[in-house]
Amino acid sequence: MIEQTQAPVRQFTLRMSATPRSARLARLFAVEEIRSWGLPQTAGEHVIAELTANAVTHGRVPGRDFHLAVSVHGATLRIEVSDPRGTDLPALREPTATSGRGLAIVNALSTRWGVTPGPAPRKTVWAELALPPGAHDGGD
Repeated sequence: MIEQTQAPVRQFTLRMSATPRSARLARLFAVEEIRSWGLPQTAGEHVIAELTANAVTHGRVPGRDFHLAVSVHGATLRIEVSDPRGTDLPALREPTATSGRGLAIVNALSTRWGVTPGPAPRKTVWAELALPPGAHDGGD
């Protein structure tokens, strides 16, 4: 769990238009940045993919962007995706034949996750993943 006062050792942010292509590009850019930090392959790529896909599928408002932030705080990788549809808060539910698996994947791969409303009209869906010992020393 991230302490509120703990500053990130590494940080990457990106604002993209809310399209499926942008969700894919955001994932690719973020994963490349994480690799440049010297972090090992983690479940973070899958969590980024799910949260950005959800932002452009369920949180899309025409003409409004989504925001991705990835940071390392101590031994934790934190992923945040903000979208402009703050009235529709995601919830973990039973998947159907065609949908509902995204947050189940996030839930399975992350240490914890949640939703932070605002500032209006936005919301931020975030997930935290534990980094392997020694992977978070902050060196280049």
